[in-house]
Amino acid sequence: MDYAHALPKEVREKFRTGELDGQTSGMCEGYAQANLVCLPRELAYDFLLFAQRNPRPCPLLEVSDTGSRTLHTIAPGADLATDLPRYRIYQKGELQGEYTDVRPYWRDDLVSFLIGCSFSFEGDLLAADVPVRQIEEGRNVPMYNTNIACQPAGVFHGSMVVSMRPIPYALVPKAVQITGQMPRVHGAPIHIGDPEVIGIHDLAHPDYGEMVTIHEGEVPVFWPCGVTPQNVIMASKPDFCITHSPGHMLITDIKNVNLKY
Repeated sequence: MDYAHALPKEVREKFRTGELDGQTSGMCEGYAQANLVCLPRELAYDFLLFAQRNPRPCPLLEVSDTGSRTLHTIAPGADLATDLPRYRIYQKGELQGEYTDVRPYWRDDLVSFLIGCSFSFEGDLLAADVPVRQIEEGRNVPMYNTNIACQPAGVFHGSMVVSMRPIPYALVPKAVQITGQMPRVHGAPIHIGDPEVIGIHDLAHPDYGEMVTIHEGEVPVFWPCGVTPQNVIMASKPDFCITHSPGHMLITDIKNVNLKY
């Protein structure tokens, strides 16, 4: 089934019941998507400060109340423990597993951070006839660790993760202009062209997601990515953390147009 024109609430219900658990690129066209990071309250201020110091990879859309699985603004009625298609749990920086339901692991001291996602601007790219290859090929977007250091805050430190979309040379200015209008979902690219410059040595083997085809006449374009916190979690090694699985987002009730300047 094509979920491009489905409503966010309908898709979240399918995730909740287990009817659907795939990556969310291209779903619910026109609605913003969000990355998830859930940390114990004792680390919440440090992470809030980290996000404030690193707004390109970590643009905050909402922060939950302590222990709450619900939100007030971007997706009222959503359950943060069930309404994303896939989650990851980390202990001391080590990935413990992927789950479609994290209710058994939820804790009363968790604070949830919802971070803007570049899937949100893909509809605007498509509307302007800029291709989005992972949607064309039905794949998860390729994501890569880089040598771009984030500004540390408290216990949190690490390097930026980027997502890559191949763009025809002539359309790169248009892609930059469109995405630059949406800083709350990462904004303009962080790098265009040679991946070696930002520490990526093999485009064919992403650190997260799946490789997509790069056609002749296209250039790889890299955007800051909301998987950055997972790279930071692995480097900083907090005792416990729940995140989304890369590419498997919370689909919000907020229209992308409301996240523009």
